[in-house]
Amino acid sequence: MEIRDIEIFLTLAQELHFGRTAEQLRVSPARVSQAIRKQERRIGGALFDRSSHHVRLTPLGRQLHDDPLPVYRGLLRSLERAALTARRGTAVLRLGMMSSNSEDLRPVLAAFAARRPGCSVQIRAVGYDDPFSALRRGAVDVLLAWLPIREPGLTVGPVAYTEPVVLCVSSTHRLAVRDSVSYEDLADEAVPTGATPDYWREALIPARTPGGRPIDRGPTVIDGTQLLAVVASGEAVCPVHAHALRYYARPDIAYVPIHDAPLARWALCWRTGGDTDPIRDLAEVVDELGPLAL
Repeated sequence: MEIRDIEIFLTLAQELHFGRTAEQLRVSPARVSQAIRKQERRIGGALFDRSSHHVRLTPLGRQLHDDPLPVYRGLLRSLERAALTARRGTAVLRLGMMSSNSEDLRPVLAAFAARRPGCSVQIRAVGYDDPFSALRRGAVDVLLAWLPIREPGLTVGPVAYTEPVVLCVSSTHRLAVRDSVSYEDLADEAVPTGATPDYWREALIPARTPGGRPIDRGPTVIDGTQLLAVVASGEAVCPVHAHALRYYARPDIAYVPIHDAPLARWALCWRTGGDTDPIRDLAEVVDELGPLAL
């Protein structure tokens, strides 16, 4: 049985949905069906009960799922270790970040370097219009993202840091002179769209104020440069994370605390079953330091 067929079977056993399995693995639904039929012919029995309403593991499928899963995970770890050895002893951990505040992680990076002196951390920028694709396709090994994270096939690790949420406005905006604002103030403003998934956008920029008033949607932006441009022009205002005060300070932009916004929490996440020794060490370092307060 090919490794890809095993991966398809294990993912379908978790998702119990051919479409979601195909989307997660970046293959066609027909490829998923073909792989399952091939395995069923080889084994001689049905692995899934399939109907138009549900997909369920048969007892035979459950047995096949439980038996090879530890072996499969061990194989992935072995392949990763072999790849590290092929790099002649120079290990690299690629950390995906949606913001440029890597200096805030200096305590974490220093502790990780002390624990794994032979492993360097390379920071990779990812956009917040499609933040998890780089992780799923293997362009980064681990991602630092704000909670909640509700993604199939991804494991959420410890919280690295917390920080307040502030309102990003033009320096000439009426709210720029306020000591603080409320989410209720957004009822009279437009906010940008573009952040995905939907549950992220709702957590940071809700569709309605606490009092139930609608918050208008403004221009679509996919990165910080576009966001600052539409805010500076007065087209929109936007709740952002407070590290923007230090890393994105501009004379045409003001940041005002949102006093009724909960603290934002940023956590590590990685592909389920794809954790490596460096990833586990990084997670342990973050867990031991506890959430940094920015």
